[in-house]
Amino acid sequence: MANAIMIQGTMSNAGKSLIAAGLCRVFRQDGYKVAPFKAQNMALNSFITKEGLEMGRAQVVQAEAAGVEPSVLMNPILLKPTSDMGSQVIVNGEVWAQMSARDYFAIKKTLMPEVMKAYGKLSAENDVIVIEGAGSPAEINLKDADVFVNMGMAKAAKAPVLLVGDIDRGGVFAQLYGTVALLDPDERALVKGVVINKFRGDESILTPGIKQLEDLLGIPVIGVVPYVHLDIDDEDSLSERLENRPAALVDIAVMRLPRISNFTDFRTLEAIDGVSVRYVSSPREFGEPDLVILPGTKNTMADLLWLRQSGLEAKVLRFADGGGAVLGICGGFQMLGRTIRDPHGVEHGGALRGMGLLPVDTTFAGQKTRTRVTGAFGTLCGTFSALSELPFEGYEIHMGETASDAPVAAVTDAVTGTSKTDGAIDGNVCGTYVHGVLDGDAVAGALVRALAERKGVDPAQLGRVSGEAHKQRQYDLLAETIRNHMDMDAVYRILREGV
Repeated sequence: MANAIMIQGTMSNAGKSLIAAGLCRVFRQDGYKVAPFKAQNMALNSFITKEGLEMGRAQVVQAEAAGVEPSVLMNPILLKPTSDMGSQVIVNGEVWAQMSARDYFAIKKTLMPEVMKAYGKLSAENDVIVIEGAGSPAEINLKDADVFVNMGMAKAAKAPVLLVGDIDRGGVFAQLYGTVALLDPDERALVKGVVINKFRGDESILTPGIKQLEDLLGIPVIGVVPYVHLDIDDEDSLSERLENRPAALVDIAVMRLPRISNFTDFRTLEAIDGVSVRYVSSPREFGEPDLVILPGTKNTMADLLWLRQSGLEAKVLRFADGGGAVLGICGGFQMLGRTIRDPHGVEHGGALRGMGLLPVDTTFAGQKTRTRVTGAFGTLCGTFSALSELPFEGYEIHMGETASDAPVAAVTDAVTGTSKTDGAIDGNVCGTYVHGVLDGDAVAGALVRALAERKGVDPAQLGRVSGEAHKQRQYDLLAETIRNHMDMDAVYRILREGV
C-alpha cells in the first residue's frame, strides 16, 4: 500500500490544490509512482476521462503533474452546483442525483464505502498518494458530516496532514492557529507541519511570527511558499485568470457567465504572446475584441437571461451584425441558437428564446452526454475557414440535444466508436459541443493567425503556440518552487513516519 500525505487548507483557495500538484511533480521527479486523490470536489470545471467518466479538473491537473492518466478513482465524488442551494452529485464519474445541500449532508456518510474503495485501488497501484482536502477542517458546524473531506479522510487513510494558510489575504497566523485550535485533540495530532502560502517580500520579516506560531502549536512551519505567477489550470470561478485584462494585438473577449464552467478551454490561447483572453462581465468591459467566445455554463438558460439583462447580449449581437467572429462552446453554443426548451425541468423549465445567431434549436434531455471525442472540422466559412479540415480531440459534457443543418465537424465517440456531426456555423458565427477543441496547437494557432490577418496584424508578431510544452514547463516551475521553499527532507520524513 502507498504512503499518503494530505494537504488541507485554512480556507477555500488557500492554494492547497497547487501545493498538492507541486508535490505530485516533485515525487514523480524523484522516481516515485504517485497519484492525487480528493474524495469530494465541488467545482464547475470538470473533465471526461478516456472511459467517458466525469471528474474534477483539479485532480486532472495533479494527475498531469504526476505524469499519470486521470482516473475517477482520484475524485470519486464531484458536486457541480446548479444553484445556491443544490448540486448535481456525481459518484464514480456518473450522475447519481440532483440534491439540495441539506439532503446531501443527510446521506453523505453512505458514500464512504465508495470513497474508500476508490482510495484502496489507488493505494494498491502507487507508491505515494497526495490527498487534497476541501475548504477548511475547522468548519465546526459541518464536523459531524466530515467523514471523508478533511480530517475524516486523513483518519481513514492514516495520512499525516500539512496545513496551508494564505498570507496574501492577511491574518495567516490567526488562520493557522485558529484552525488548529478548533480541531479535536486526535485531529491536531495528525497535523505534522504547516505551510505559509502566497508570500510576497522578504521572508526574514516572518521569522519572529513563525517562531511564536511554532511555540504555540508545537508544529513546525515547513515552508513559506512565495506568490508565483504560474499558468496552471484553476478549478473554479475564484481563479485570478477570470479577472479582466488589457487588450493585446489579438484580443479575445470571453463572456464571464455567473455559472461559467470549463474555462480551461482557453488555456492554449492564453499562453500565446500577443494574444489577450479577457473575461468580460459588463458592457463597459466589452471593448473592441477580434473574437467573442460564449463559454460553457452549468445553467444555460439562467446565464442566457443574465446576458440579456446585463446588456452583454446586445453587445454580442451588434458585434456579430458587424461581421465580428463569435464562437460558442457547449452551453455557449446552445445560447447562440433560436430556441432552448427544457420540458423536463432539467435546468429552468419551459422555453427560452435564444440569441438567434445560429439556425439550431436545443432541447434538454434527462440523460447527460458524457464522452471523449476525436474529430475534424469540415469546410468552414468566414474567419473560421482557417480551421477547415484540421483534426482535434476533446470531450463533451451536456444535457441538451441540438438539431443542426450546418454542422462544423464530424466527430467519433472515443468510448463507443460511433460517429456523428457536431456544432453549427453561419458566416462568422460558430458553435460546438466539444470542450478542448482549442487545446491543440494547430487549431489555436490557425485561429489566432486568422484573427491577426483579418485585423491587419502580421502573425509573425505573435508568440509560438506550444500548449502542451508550455503546460509541462509550468509543472516543472511549480516543482522547483516547492523544492526551493518547502523543507522536502521534512516532507519525506512526515511521509515516511505517517501517523
